Amino acid sequence: MPSSVIRFFRYGPDTRELKVTFVSGRLYVYEDVPPEVAAAFKNARSKGTFFNHEIRDRYVFRDITHEYAG
Repeated sequence: MPSSVIRFFRYGPDTRELKVTFVSGRLYVYEDVPPEVAAAFKNARSKGTFFNHEIRDRYVFRDITHEYAG
């Protein structure tokens, strides 16, 4: 189901990094996210709700928006 908040995301199992791009254009990397959390996020009916309850404010993150704003 499309999200009104999250444009897309990508998970790197080797680095345990979850990269989330929001519809606003902001891009964040969440560190040390367990694979089972990433899988649950992928399968969540509401990505925004899952993100707010299970990822936001639970993992160290950094804003990398400007690193990709060629």
